[in-house]
Amino acid sequence: MTDPYLAGFSDKAAVLAASERYWNPDKTRFWQEADVPLVIGRREGYVLTDINGHELIDVHLNGGTYNLGHRNPDLIKALTDGLAYFDIGNHHFPSPSRTALAMKLLALSGQPFERVAYATSGSEAIDLAIKSARFATGRRRIISIRKAYHGHTGLAVATGDERFSRLFLADRPEEFEQVPFNDLDAMRTALRAEPAAAVIMETIPATYGFPLPEPGYLAAIRALCDETGALYIADEVQTGLMRSGALWAISRQNVQPDILVTSKGLGGGIYPFGALLMTKAAGGWLDRDGFAHMSTFSGSEVGCHVASAVLDITTSEQTVANVHAVIKQFAQGLADIRSRHADWFVGIRQEGLIIGLEFNDAQGAKPVMRELYKRGVWAIFSTLDPRVLQFKPGLLLTSGQVGDILQRLEDAVVASAPVMSERV
Repeated sequence: MTDPYLAGFSDKAAVLAASERYWNPDKTRFWQEADVPLVIGRREGYVLTDINGHELIDVHLNGGTYNLGHRNPDLIKALTDGLAYFDIGNHHFPSPSRTALAMKLLALSGQPFERVAYATSGSEAIDLAIKSARFATGRRRIISIRKAYHGHTGLAVATGDERFSRLFLADRPEEFEQVPFNDLDAMRTALRAEPAAAVIMETIPATYGFPLPEPGYLAAIRALCDETGALYIADEVQTGLMRSGALWAISRQNVQPDILVTSKGLGGGIYPFGALLMTKAAGGWLDRDGFAHMSTFSGSEVGCHVASAVLDITTSEQTVANVHAVIKQFAQGLADIRSRHADWFVGIRQEGLIIGLEFNDAQGAKPVMRELYKRGVWAIFSTLDPRVLQFKPGLLLTSGQVGDILQRLEDAVVASAPVMSERV
């Protein structure tokens, strides 16, 4: 019987050769040179299996896309049940599915949100958030954080790190200004210098290695936005959906944004889905001209079934209790490992299950990543700060799985320390 995961290729070598030729040469070569030759075959729960049989516990989760695990059976059922009656629908017309999901998002999130708009990805949702802020304020200027990451589409990429914006000539310094994270004086200067449409921030910047906001920092930015008339856009694409221990990480900072963006995990790894939650003022264009932004696949009716099931599972009492137990177990376990290897494993950045592990070398997360891969755990280094390993456990892990991950992590920390100066 033909292996369905090989999609007609003879073996893994053939997949890699064709991938380098026809898909993405640089990315394909990068992972081979990094000793992470992963080509995913079977995937169930939190376990990925390479097409050559190497099993990995996934604590990368593709940025939280797989918060509830790979191929979660309840989400597959939601999709197949939806397909018994629906397709993507027609974005021009009212839809019970889209409306019901909007009502659920608003009920779960509370004030000050009153409007929901949909997107097919986090990047598209960020683009729409920026357009919404510009309409609401009549201003163009957007302020973001240096080393930020908000996606790769036209407006989103301009808010992020120059590595991604300059390559495509998408950096626009006259409209998009960036200031250092946790530097309130720099943010104050930028906001008061000239009118801005919005400040856009990941609540905890993911691709920068999850540096945590200092106490009161985000609340002070909210106050500055109020003072200057700018909107506050919270990017919760990676930090939302219970990863912090609350539905939205921004709520743990006692901050109410004007626009909140969610995606990745909202589709459960089953269907591409994103959404914006907006105040009535921030979503004012919806009253003025509802045809001003259109996206054929946004708010797909079958996708709404999946997203609704994601929210039900994520906010259930059982899931919330499990998340808090897993948070506590990781916090204690990581602290214990660090205490035994403090010269190499030098820091832990943790807000719930949003975790960055710091190592004592400018590229230190890369050898740890390699050693974890050998030991059957997949975690990824932070692109914009490779000292830090992104560590993003799933919401539904069992205590036994957490213990297993922690043991493999300690083994990888020990094995990687002698090669701490090695470069990928």
